[in-house]
Amino acid sequence: MDINGYLMFGCILFFLVILYLIIKLCRVREQLSLIREALEDIKTGNLNRRVLTRESDMTKQICYGINEIAVGSQSLLIQQRQSEQAYKRLMTSLSHDVKTPLASLVGYLEAVEGKLVTGEEAEEYIHVASEKAHRLKEFVTSLFEWVKLDAGEQVYHFEVYDLNELSRNIMAEWIPVLESAGLDYEIDIPETEDTVRVDPNAYTRILNNLFQNILVHSEADHVTLRIAGEEQQTGITVTDNGKGISKEDLPHIFDRLYQCDHSRSMQGNGLGLSIAKELVNAHGGTVTASSTPGAGTTFTILLPKVL
Repeated sequence: MDINGYLMFGCILFFLVILYLIIKLCRVREQLSLIREALEDIKTGNLNRRVLTRESDMTKQICYGINEIAVGSQSLLIQQRQSEQAYKRLMTSLSHDVKTPLASLVGYLEAVEGKLVTGEEAEEYIHVASEKAHRLKEFVTSLFEWVKLDAGEQVYHFEVYDLNELSRNIMAEWIPVLESAGLDYEIDIPETEDTVRVDPNAYTRILNNLFQNILVHSEADHVTLRIAGEEQQTGITVTDNGKGISKEDLPHIFDRLYQCDHSRSMQGNGLGLSIAKELVNAHGGTVTASSTPGAGTTFTILLPKVL
């Protein structure tokens, strides 16, 4: 090839490079325009906006980043709205769970104080008022505990414990309560040591809430606690033979303030199982429920073992 041929080849190559750069520049300008429009759209609240890009685009990392920010912001917004709705339900529930029994409590006490009832009837009024006051106190205590958990302000003191021994101590206090309520019980806890890292107060609260839920809601006459340690985790099951939970209610029983008795005529505040789930989650574990209407319910807790 002579020198003219080399010059011609060089010119063609130079032209192709310039054409490639012009095409790339136009694509970049197009992408920057789309990015600017997307950012304006996102800024005005449209978090569904996404920036489409090709694998060969020079701005692909910027587009990926903007899309990730939009997805993250959308997720946070959904969580915020869910939280706002939950707190609205909380306020609605409070109007019933606090104001109504409080008004009833005041009514009973005013009747006694005004001598509208006397003798045995007055004593009965005082007894009923005392029960309502204790129930109201339990609700307020549960409410404040749930608020601390929801705000991430709960302080835990995790230590390595023999879960079997800790569970036996908890159940020793529940046995007279179960007997007083007329419930038969079966406690199956191995004699071997089973080391788990737990906050003993939180673990006690978990079991207490499960058994309290059975006493208040299940209408059972038999309850079983069984602990089985495996290589990676320990399983705690609490089973009753009560009326069970419907398929419609079962997915929601760990939701805060959810009550299967929609007439709200029964005792309970809809916080116990929600608190139990939060405490189990804090231990890195899981809690689930299975139920057959008319046959009973089983709660299963899985806690990671200390390896």
